[in-house]
Order: sequence, then structure tokens, then C-alpha cells
Amino acid sequence: MDDKFVLPDLGEGLEEAEIVAWHVSEGENVVADQPLVSVETDKAVVEVPSPRSGRIARLFASKGELVKVGAPLVEFASGEPEDSGTVVGALERPEPPSARKPGVVSEHPAERTASPAVRALAKTLTVNLDHVTPSGPGGSVTRTDVERAARGITGLGAGEPLRGVRRAMAQRMTLAHREVVPAGVLDEADIGDWAPGEDITVRLIRAIVAACRAEPSLNAYYYSETGVRHLVERIDVGIAVDTVDGLIVPVLRNVGERDARDLRAGLDRLRTDGAARVVPPGELKGATITLSNFGMFGGRYAHLVIVPPQVAIVGAGRAGDRVVAHAGVPAVRRTLPLTFVFDHRVATGGEGARFLAALKADLERRN
Repeated sequence: MDDKFVLPDLGEGLEEAEIVAWHVSEGENVVADQPLVSVETDKAVVEVPSPRSGRIARLFASKGELVKVGAPLVEFASGEPEDSGTVVGALERPEPPSARKPGVVSEHPAERTASPAVRALAKTLTVNLDHVTPSGPGGSVTRTDVERAARGITGLGAGEPLRGVRRAMAQRMTLAHREVVPAGVLDEADIGDWAPGEDITVRLIRAIVAACRAEPSLNAYYYSETGVRHLVERIDVGIAVDTVDGLIVPVLRNVGERDARDLRAGLDRLRTDGAARVVPPGELKGATITLSNFGMFGGRYAHLVIVPPQVAIVGAGRAGDRVVAHAGVPAVRRTLPLTFVFDHRVATGGEGARFLAALKADLERRN
């Protein structure tokens, strides 16, 4: 009797995951809760444990393949004794197995017809034959086809589908562009009176709390499909974290009730976990407003993107010295550029301006 283990639901709303690495091989004996495979969702890299003890008869996917939730991952050899591990589910018998071994991708999936000389030329010119339109007899690829393709892709790197975080980022940005009506206000805070070594990110979070309390309409969710806005009392700040895999936004919870030391410890943990891609899926959901401290990389102001159902995002540019009016006279002062973008479907220009004014006023406090 077939005994298949399917990809479990790894988090709310996740539909698929990419195989990052197999930790077992066909014919290997495993025990319950032993890691079977690491998969990458649009939120994190997650290890999937074995639901039981037994011998692995078959692996259903290769490294780099996308697997839908509920699709089979492994098949255990029939007749093996089961453990009491969690049973996730089973599917009907799939199509007969492919001859391809897990982790091995065919060099020429489409198997274009081409002579050895043409293949050698394609290799020299770094042309993928699968991307060449053949014009030779019987649909074969000619030298001219390869040369034409080479002229068209000079300097173009190999194409690759967006996966994991970057794929999720593309989807969220598309949704935001299609749905949100953004409006923005800009200003700069005079932070010349800050104590040396002041923590900019912690001060920004504290200022967001002050601004949300001054203008509660910006700490909210808006669901366009129902036309309903929900004001949120607790302030959960999404912290935009730039990683080599793309942008992720882990959430720092209940920031209005935490002191500076606790906030810094939480920020350090989120950034470390984010860089290592081990942030639990639950910590990437539920932000009520987002902070992008992009100034640590560069830039003064930015066109920020709001991800619904949130209605606002705060951005901080690179702090620096500028000549400003101070105590009625020109003076060189350290300033912090601020960008505030809100969803104009939900918030008015006056509400946005008052929010930014409260944000700026808190930042300009000495401590």
C-alpha cells in the first residue's frame, strides 16, 4: 500500500514552497521528526520533519522545484511500521515516476536538434539552445541561429524565475500598485540636540508611537473589497529588512509598551533572523504600520510603497549636517530627512500632515 507524505501547510496563505535541500535520499531509513527537507516559502526557510519512522522509497521533487501545499514530498516503503508522528495527509497515486533523479536537471530540457559543431559554438558564445528559435531542416538549430541569438543577448545574464522572497515581493508590490492610492508628505527633523550615540531606529519607533497616538487614523487596516477600515489600538511596526534574497518585513510587536533597551534587543533579533532567513512565518504578519530606515544605505527621501491592508509607511533618509534656522539664526545642524506616505483612499491630507508633524516633534526632543 502506498504511503505518501505531502507538503504540509507551513503558514497562513502559503500555497507552495521551493525545495532548498534534501536531507535524506531514496533507500535511506529515517526516524520520526528527523529533518527530511528544507523548503523556502515567500517568508522563510523551513525544515520539514518526517512524520514517522521508515524507509524512503521515493523523493518526488528536485532541488529548486516548486511544490504545492498538499502535493507529495516523499513515499515511504510499504509494509514499514509506522511511528506515532503527525499524519499530514495523503494524495491519490501520482503519475509514474520520472527517470530523472532528484537534484539533477537536464542540461537541454527541450533537447533542441543541433550538430556537435553548433552545440560547441553555442557553448562558446554562452547561448542556451533552449532559447534559440530554430530555422534549419526539421526544426534544427543552425550556426546562424546561434549567432543571431548571441547578438541579441550580449551582456544579458541567464534568465531565472523569481522564487521565494523575491517572488512574494513582486506579488505584494503588484498588489500595492494596483490597489493603493498613495500620497506623501516630506520634512526633516532637527536632531542636533541628541546625545552622542543615540539609537536612530529606536527613536524613530518611539516617534511613530507618538504620531499614532496623535493621529490614530494612520494605525489602521483598510480592506478595499468590503470598503471597511479598522482602527488598531496596539502598534505593531513592520521593520523593512534588506537581504540578498529580497525585502522582508518582520514585525516588532506592541512597541508602545516597550522601553528602548527592549526595542533594541527585538530589532537585533529580527535583523539577525531575517539575514539568516529563519524568521517564523507568524512574525512576518500583522504589522499595523511600517518603518523603512533606508538612510542607513543612502538617500534622503524615497517613493515608499504601502502594502495593504496597512494604510501608512514611514521612511527615514540619511542623517547629515545642513544649514537651518536655529534659535532665529542660520546654523549648521544635524537633520534627519523624513518621508511619510499614506493611502489617500482612507486618510486625508490633513491627517497625514498632522501625523508627520507629531513624528517630527518627538524626534526633535532632546531625549
